[in-house]
Amino acid sequence: MKLAFIIDPIHQLDPGHDTSVALMEAAQALGHEVWVTQANLLNVVEGKAWAVLDRVQLKPVQLVEGRWVADATWYQLSDRSLMPLETLDAVFMRTDPPVNIPYLYATYILDCIDSSKTLVINHPQGLRAANEKMYALQFTQVIPETIVSADKQIIRQFVQEKGAAVLKPLGNKAGEGILFLEPGDRNFNSVVELSTLQARVPVMVQTYLPAAKEGDKRIILLNGKPIGAVNRVSTGSDFRNNMATGGTVAKTEITQQEQIICSEIAKTLQRDGLFFVGIDVIGGYLTEINVTSPTGIREIDRLEGTCLGEQVIEWVAQARGDLTNQSVASR
Repeated sequence: MKLAFIIDPIHQLDPGHDTSVALMEAAQALGHEVWVTQANLLNVVEGKAWAVLDRVQLKPVQLVEGRWVADATWYQLSDRSLMPLETLDAVFMRTDPPVNIPYLYATYILDCIDSSKTLVINHPQGLRAANEKMYALQFTQVIPETIVSADKQIIRQFVQEKGAAVLKPLGNKAGEGILFLEPGDRNFNSVVELSTLQARVPVMVQTYLPAAKEGDKRIILLNGKPIGAVNRVSTGSDFRNNMATGGTVAKTEITQQEQIICSEIAKTLQRDGLFFVGIDVIGGYLTEINVTSPTGIREIDRLEGTCLGEQVIEWVAQARGDLTNQSVASR
C-alpha cells in the first residue's frame, strides 16, 4: 500500500511518544510506502484533493532499559511530489488540535477525496462532527454529570451543587486549560471569566470524579473495538493526569464497565468514520473521545510488549481491500 500521513512538521514530533510515528514505523515494517505532508500543503485541483508529499524513511525506535530511544537522525525525506491523494490507498489525518479555521479548511479539502478509492482516517465529516469534548455528550448514560455554558452563574450553581468540578476548554488538547473548581475559591469568578473569554465562549464543566486520583485511563479503539489501554497518573504536583502535563503511565486492563462503554459508542464511531480513536475513562465514566490525533500507542507497546501500530495498518489493508471489492462489484 501507499499511505499518506498529514502531520505537524515532522521535526517537531517525538519518535518515542508520538503515535503518528509508531503508525508510520509499523507501515514501513510491513512493507508499505510511507509519505508525509502537512495541512497547509493540501490543495484542490480540478475538483480533486492534491498534496505536496515527501517520501519518508524511518529508523525505528529501540526499547532500551524500559524506554524508547531514537536515533538523532530518525527520519529522512525524499522524492517530494505533488500528487492527487486518491492515488494513495489511505490517508491518515493526524494534525494536532486546536480545531481552528485552517484545520476545518483542511477537512473540506479532504472531502474531495474519492472515498471509493482511498480510505481517510479519520473521515473529515466525522472530524468536524466530533468535538473531542462535546461528542461524548450524546452518551449520557456513561458520562459524568456535565454542563456546557459560558454563563458564570450557571457554572457556579453547578459547582455548588456538586461540591467540586473540572472545567475544560472545548478546543484544547493534552490537558491545556483544564481547571479544578471549588465553590469557595476566591478566584472562582476570575477563573471562569478568563476561561470563557468574558462569557463569550462556552466551556465544559464536569462533576469532579475522586477516582481521578487513581488515574485517567486512555483506551485505544480501532473500528469501534478496544485494542489496548494505559493508565495515566498525576505526579501529585498537578491534578491533571495527562502525559503532556507530567503524568506517569502504568500498565492496566480494560474492565467490564469499560468494555460496555466501548460497545455503547462503537456504532456511532463507525457511522461517523471515526476508525482510530482514543477515549478517556475515569472511575468507569467516559470523559472524552479523542479523534484528531489520539496518542498512547507507544506507552501501551512499551508496557505490554505489543505492536498496536501493526494491528492498525493490517486493519487498514483489509478495509482498503474491501473498498476495492465494493468498487469492482458496483461496475
